[in-house]
Amino acid sequence: MLKRLIFTLLIIAGVLVLTAVSLDRWISWKTAPFIYDDLTALPHRQVGVVLGTAKYYRTGVINQYYLYRIQGALNAYNSGKVSYLLLSGDNALQSYNEPVTMRRDLIAQGMPAADTVLDFAGFRTLDSIIRTRKVFDTNDFTIITQRFHCERALFIALNMGIQAQCYAVPSPKNMLSVRLREIGARLGALSDLYLMKREPRFLGPLIPIPARHEVPQGTQGYPTVSPEQLLEIQQKQPHEIKPALPGSAQSHGIDAPAANRP
Repeated sequence: MLKRLIFTLLIIAGVLVLTAVSLDRWISWKTAPFIYDDLTALPHRQVGVVLGTAKYYRTGVINQYYLYRIQGALNAYNSGKVSYLLLSGDNALQSYNEPVTMRRDLIAQGMPAADTVLDFAGFRTLDSIIRTRKVFDTNDFTIITQRFHCERALFIALNMGIQAQCYAVPSPKNMLSVRLREIGARLGALSDLYLMKREPRFLGPLIPIPARHEVPQGTQGYPTVSPEQLLEIQQKQPHEIKPALPGSAQSHGIDAPAANRP
């Protein structure tokens, strides 16, 4: 009896694993035609959306995923492949601000401030993609991130009828654990899209791109998130967010279930 139970559980586990892997591969296959590794082959789009991630690990070591995204964004802009960069990331706390960090580093490397737009409510990949369409009035844009992240972001975009493409920047070596966690993130995305029918945490008034977005360096918000909404976020998450741990979901752009990545 016990052997039969163990055998049944193993069969169930095997089916679940096979299903998860199959769905993962299906998402990769479905989005492959819209991903570009070669910058010269990337068609021009008005807006490039840079998906945020932590700049540093808790150890103080810089996050290579972040560096590759920043460099990729600069390359896309300087090559004329995008005209504006929408920097979308987490700013749930005053002590943690992905968009401003990205903007500061881009400007330091010669990016014109007037061609950067900040989205402080990109708490998850789904939020970033849908807000680009519904808040920033852009339905045809280039996503800039690593290939594994491109696939999930594009799957969300395609499901929402958004005509996006992705410039896949390099990934650090030894990312097996990241890739395994990505399977779980993709299952979560499928649940969000088909079961939960989730929408972004915040939307807001329509702010089309292009437009002049003069954003002071010390700003903590953006018109698409009202002061009341920003206060609500900060009250719910009063503790300081520390830099990401090496190998953590936050450090790679995977939507973690932690407070800062709902």
